[in-house]
Amino acid sequence: MAPFDALPVALISQSCQTGCPMWQTATPAFRNRVAGGIALARELQKFADRDDVLILALPRGGVPVGYEVARALHVPLDVYLVRKIGAPGHEELAVGALASGGVQVLDRELIRHLGITDADIERVATLEQAELRRRELRYRGDRPLPTLGGRTVILVDDGLATGSSMRAAIRAVRQQHPAHVVVAAPVGARSACEALAREADEVICAAMPEPFHAVGLWYEDFAQTSDEEVEALLRATAMPARTGGAP
Repeated sequence: MAPFDALPVALISQSCQTGCPMWQTATPAFRNRVAGGIALARELQKFADRDDVLILALPRGGVPVGYEVARALHVPLDVYLVRKIGAPGHEELAVGALASGGVQVLDRELIRHLGITDADIERVATLEQAELRRRELRYRGDRPLPTLGGRTVILVDDGLATGSSMRAAIRAVRQQHPAHVVVAAPVGARSACEALAREADEVICAAMPEPFHAVGLWYEDFAQTSDEEVEALLRATAMPARTGGAP
């Protein structure tokens, strides 16, 4: 495959508040998450070199993307923990999500359609909550989340399929009163972008293919990001947390 910069298909970038265009192609948009992050950073240049901006990446896959964005924009990077609640027996199908701070988001319509019981949801949510706590301890230790009040927070993931994980992150972050919440990903489904635009202040994707199907289809290399990689990227970009809101 040709290098990302040499791909003949133009990337599409718009806020979904003004409509999500369609990009029809069967070719993966990005070589890997690094390439996706580099492309996404180009669409976020208006946020570069700003003291009030903070990148919050959703582990694990969002961290390599967020790292490239933070490095290109010269802004700090941190992680925001979200865990998908998968449908029993079809774990890759998200029916909800959990986020730091005890936030839970459920797709009640999908849950009813699939005939999933409250007991099923509680069982899966309990397991995912335990994993969320494990990752918080591993990635953050006793390091507190930077102050979000009055800041521009850019939530970054490697892709937006159903948007359930990102929706949980938006709602959890809103509880800390940021001035502006931006959702950003290299690739996203049109339906997810439109739904998230009703909750975030801005949604920016480098590419929005149609039909979408799954995030992994739009990467040539979509290997799982390891805990060790997340930790290494966080160490590489470590910056002191702010103790106050934006000036």
